[in-house]
Amino acid sequence: MAIELKRRLGGIAGQAGSIAVTLFGLLILTFAIGRIMPNDPARAMVGEDASPEVYRAVYEQLGLDRPMWEQFLLYLRDVLQFDFGTSIRSGQPVLHDILHVLPATIELATFAIIFGASFGITLGVMAAVNKDRWPDHLIRVISLMGHSMPIFWTGMIGLLVFYAGFGWVGGSGRMSQFYIGLVPERTNFLLIDSALAGEWEVFRSAINHIILPASLLGYSSSAYITRMTRSFMLDQLGQEYVTTARVKGLSKRQTIWRHAFGNIRVQLVTIVALAYGALLEGAVLIEAVFAWPGFGQYLTSNLLIGDMNAVMTCVLLVGVIFIGLNILSDVLYRIFDPRTK
Repeated sequence: MAIELKRRLGGIAGQAGSIAVTLFGLLILTFAIGRIMPNDPARAMVGEDASPEVYRAVYEQLGLDRPMWEQFLLYLRDVLQFDFGTSIRSGQPVLHDILHVLPATIELATFAIIFGASFGITLGVMAAVNKDRWPDHLIRVISLMGHSMPIFWTGMIGLLVFYAGFGWVGGSGRMSQFYIGLVPERTNFLLIDSALAGEWEVFRSAINHIILPASLLGYSSSAYITRMTRSFMLDQLGQEYVTTARVKGLSKRQTIWRHAFGNIRVQLVTIVALAYGALLEGAVLIEAVFAWPGFGQYLTSNLLIGDMNAVMTCVLLVGVIFIGLNILSDVLYRIFDPRTK
């Protein structure tokens, strides 16, 4: 018992150490990006017309006159205190800005991954079961289109057809302009806030506006999930246990979904988790097309004006998201496959 406990504690300590080293490396990379970029943080803060004296005072205040190692230690100290500086663009703390815009992207990415995973896994299984027949060829063409078409192009076509043409969905933004300001911002998740406030008209408007961008983003993500699901399923369907199950009288449906698909769930956890992370940090173009006030649009606008406090924090956050999703994948591994314990 003591040996088993010691082994478990050693495993936890090893994993914690690995996470700490990864985070430290991420901090070094983020700091390096902030210093390699050609933008001058002091100049961006004081403006082009500031006097040399004002510029020098701000330059020294930001610690840019100190040795690089000392600048990194100051940056590390601030990050550990959750102090990411002030945004030049908004004049607010960067953390405040990100906590305001990130929920919009989380809502969009969550709807997108639900659509993408459901659509992609189903099509992947169908393609594998019908290998080299017309359903397989059709699904592969659909996946290739989703992977190949630029997301900004599909976004504009979607707006033209489904919003301007048929009027089935909402247009740009998170809700209709008429409802802006009606819902108190408690969590900054519009669907949650509108439901808590009992503003069901706003809730329906938000659903109506999120359907199209989430579906298009999810379709793009589903192409990758479909291909990987098909590959995993083909490997399982070629195993001897599948033939044995059919010989023992199990139906084709039971063999496919209970046995073959059951054995690829662990692999799909990582695929879906990484796809979700990619949606969170890669929704820049779809947010631009749909004027979605999210994390991607915030990063882009601050990058264009050289707001390095905001840009560095966004880069750091993306890395932390991927590390968190990998940790979540490990936890789900142990849930779906007890043998990994």
